[in-house]
Amino acid sequence: MSSIKTDVLWSPNHVDKYMTFGTDLSLFQVEKISYGQGKVDNRLSDDTYGTLLSSNTSHQYMKCVAWCPRAVPDHLVAVGQANGRVVLTSFGKGGTGDPEGLTGKQFVPKHPRQCNALCWNPLEPTLLAESLEKHRVDYSILIWDVNSRPMVSGPVTPERGHVDSTERNIITKPVVELGPGETTLSFNWSPHEPKTLVAGMNNKFLRIYDLRDTTHPRNVALNKAVHGITVDPHCEYRLASFVDNQVLIWDVRSFDKPVLTFQETRGVLKIAWCPTRFGLLASLAKESSVVKLYDVQHSGLGSDELEPAIIERLVHPYGHNAVSSFAWHPTDENRMLTVSPTGFLRDVRIFERIALTWSPSMYLLWSCGKKIVECVPDERVEEADDISMVMKMRAKMGYGLKESVWKNAKFADETLKNVWYWLDLMKNLQVEGRIKGSAKSIQKVYGAKAVLRGELNPTGSCNKSEMIPNVPWVGIETNKYSNHLKMYRSEERTKAMELCGWDFDRGDSSLRIFLENLESRDEYERAATISLFSLKMRLAIDVLKKGGVATGSANAGKSNLNMVAMAISGYADDRNPLWKEMCGALRSELHNPYLRGMFAFLTSESDNFEDVVNESGMALQDRVAFACMYLNDSRLNDFIEKITARMIESGNLDGILLTGLSTEGLDLLQRYVDKTGDVQTASLVVIQGFPADISKDTRVVSWIDSYRDLLDRWRLWHERAEFDVHRFRCDTSSRPPQQVFVSCNFCGKSISYSMLTMGRTRHYTSFGGSPNKSKVTSCPGCRKPLPRCSLCLINMGTASGVARQKQKSSDCDGDRMTAFPKWFTWCQTCRHGGHAIHISKWFSEHKECPVTGCTCKCMTLDTASRLNTEADTTAIVKAS
Repeated sequence: MSSIKTDVLWSPNHVDKYMTFGTDLSLFQVEKISYGQGKVDNRLSDDTYGTLLSSNTSHQYMKCVAWCPRAVPDHLVAVGQANGRVVLTSFGKGGTGDPEGLTGKQFVPKHPRQCNALCWNPLEPTLLAESLEKHRVDYSILIWDVNSRPMVSGPVTPERGHVDSTERNIITKPVVELGPGETTLSFNWSPHEPKTLVAGMNNKFLRIYDLRDTTHPRNVALNKAVHGITVDPHCEYRLASFVDNQVLIWDVRSFDKPVLTFQETRGVLKIAWCPTRFGLLASLAKESSVVKLYDVQHSGLGSDELEPAIIERLVHPYGHNAVSSFAWHPTDENRMLTVSPTGFLRDVRIFERIALTWSPSMYLLWSCGKKIVECVPDERVEEADDISMVMKMRAKMGYGLKESVWKNAKFADETLKNVWYWLDLMKNLQVEGRIKGSAKSIQKVYGAKAVLRGELNPTGSCNKSEMIPNVPWVGIETNKYSNHLKMYRSEERTKAMELCGWDFDRGDSSLRIFLENLESRDEYERAATISLFSLKMRLAIDVLKKGGVATGSANAGKSNLNMVAMAISGYADDRNPLWKEMCGALRSELHNPYLRGMFAFLTSESDNFEDVVNESGMALQDRVAFACMYLNDSRLNDFIEKITARMIESGNLDGILLTGLSTEGLDLLQRYVDKTGDVQTASLVVIQGFPADISKDTRVVSWIDSYRDLLDRWRLWHERAEFDVHRFRCDTSSRPPQQVFVSCNFCGKSISYSMLTMGRTRHYTSFGGSPNKSKVTSCPGCRKPLPRCSLCLINMGTASGVARQKQKSSDCDGDRMTAFPKWFTWCQTCRHGGHAIHISKWFSEHKECPVTGCTCKCMTLDTASRLNTEADTTAIVKAS
């Protein structure tokens, strides 16, 4: 410190006072600059300046200074001099008195030598430690008790007169001496243990001393980094030191080598831990213009093979000008005083990096140091069209978990309804046995693309389609102009059309049912178009007429269905160019895509149906079914490939009709998740789609884990549990084995019958009565009695395991043999418990354990499960 002309210290007892020292001691107070105030001296920052309160020039040859953390006397300072003497001094004004007479006391070592450092014990502020240069076999660490009384030698005689007042204040006997014949260059008290001292000695030792046993140091590290020792105030086992241009971080639990080493470009002058921030170390190098900050709070979280996570920051208090010293403020967060070589001071605020987070519940949080700011969402945010809010609302309504798959469409928007309807159709087709895959297939939900490729055939190949020429119209008296219509048939096309819902080959009744369903939803245009695609002209005209009557004035502004029916009725004379011209003009003005597709079909030539299959407004299943009817094999394959790629690229889940739950289907779902963030739908679609090996894909696992994590973060634990139950019910292979169970105190085996039946089959008998009836209040393994209820003192036991053993079924909800009141329950801390109904009633009035002599406050350990009234208990019993 001798090379530093001016240094600075913050007061440990006053948040607005600081002291500078070099050739003298000066006490300052920080003041706020008021609005309109003129020029001020000792400006510290844009809004503060320092006012000189007092100066102390009575001490020369100062080498080090330490400010006492005691509040009385005020501003007590220990000054270490070049001859090793330590003087306690204060300032002329601003004090609160000195009832113990500490000011003026001097602590004198046996042999004069330079004082290197001073340090007050932060936990026992009556102890002051001093480090000295080497002097033969004398001690280099002296610990003084400032309340010690001086030992005046010799009696007071008339020849001597009175004893000098200065002599009365001199203390020469330290309470503890350490390091004989050595040099102590730096040291520091532990802020966590009052009797622990860390010292750097002889340019090669770091030693940890315990004042209760000074014969040997408690721990020793052999290293040259013995300068600037400082103990982390927030971590009892971490300290730092430096040597030359290296800063080392030590862990006293493993003191053989440093845990971190920082390399500086120049020699290090000073290091100091931040007193208000965990794991923040400041370092200053010689002739440097920056104070470097090392954030090491996450350095010990990684493995030994990874680089430690260290964040470095640079503080430029004077721009490009040098910094000679600094001092952390003891209480204000991230505040320090810096000193330039010319003695200019700067009050610096170090702004934290703002950490921002957006919760799934629409709460916005950000932190700056220890301050956390929370933005509570407006009530209107709950109704916002944000995907997280949409998923949360769906989860509360049981979205995706309905046994009848089509019912899930009620909670989905228009873009997702077709997905659930198609999954329900696929499930019905598989139940009826009309869609069966090959034994080698790893998927269960097939798309139209896989069907058309012949993947459902035992041979795995696709049969060539059969062309049916001159297909007649139904409902037109003459068919002489219909010879150009050709249709294609094959087993693969028929199955693909069934996937699209077009299973009309079973007779007119199936078509009638399909059309009636569309008419009930006022989809007359779609019903008429499908009738026309099926070459049933009369039926299509009837549907249009019916739609014209049903819509009436509500159809104003749209196409008049009666006029459309009149237009298509002229198709019988399709060679009339005027009719085609008028239909083409009408088609361009139609708003409904199905009506446009209808006229595109009627006006097409040479089997060119591009305008029909490319009509994007029509449902995908209708376009695919039409293509299966009227496109040859080559055109059909091209159309399927192009439309599949287009659906995957756009993330349109309607494309699952084509891909199924295959690798391409997962690509489609992944694209959908990338665009919308809707992991809920992606997870539920895979689970409801009869999970197979494809569900073990890493993307599927990621969607499911993300959705479960969202439900937990929303605190929708019941919904998450229902999701897990439904998932395991659909995919038994993913069901985890039971890992937690109640074990017997005597034999250590599970007391659950269902767990025992997983192994070898055994028969258990009771201690009397019928040998075929198990006694539920005893262990099924060793037949010892189970623990008693803490309140009724009856041995506990349930018959739920017996029910599972008898029924051999997982669906036992309707025949539950044990009601909620008899269930086991116990405290996870004291392990006392009893029947659920008894424990619930007890804790509705008490907080302490019902067992005599147990002082466990069981009820206060889990406030989320607190039952305040007996009515709550009754409600739970009824719900069970």
